[in-house]
Amino acid sequence: MEAVTSTTLNTRRIVIAGVLGAISILLGWTRLGYIPVPNLAANATIMHVPVIIGAVMEGWLVGAIIGLLFGLSSFALATIPLFKNPLVAIVPRIIIGITSYFAYVALKKNNEYLALVVAAIVGTLTNTILVLTLAGLLNYIPWELMPPILVTNALPEVIIAIILVVAVVTAWKRIETGSAKAKM
Repeated sequence: MEAVTSTTLNTRRIVIAGVLGAISILLGWTRLGYIPVPNLAANATIMHVPVIIGAVMEGWLVGAIIGLLFGLSSFALATIPLFKNPLVAIVPRIIIGITSYFAYVALKKNNEYLALVVAAIVGTLTNTILVLTLAGLLNYIPWELMPPILVTNALPEVIIAIILVVAVVTAWKRIETGSAKAKM
């Protein structure tokens, strides 16, 4: 198998980007990817999780492609003005795949589980912090409301992302190795 650090798009990477991108789009389209929270943003999301999984499993380029698909669907399905802005809807989602991949790579040789947890945290916070920063800079949300939104969105998003990323990547590696235990 090719090294994960490769930036080439082979058939496997294209298929994985397409499948995980489709999952992210489906989560948005069906609204299953949104977690109602009591704040101005109205929802936390898990649609970034396929981006993180793709980045960890296949590299930053695949993660960025899945993030692009997530961002495009977020833009197309936007119900509030904040996400009708392509800068807010698309750019942070592309960056999720890049930051989560490099966080994972930095730690995976020492502790694979820790690397997955950190990648989930970094990817989730990349999305939340960049979206909120752009929302503030573009005057969609007042800056004084950012701390409660950050806390109420980031906490459930991080917890769910950690659980899903560790579970899915561990299972995926078990399938790829054909063993009952993942090589982690």
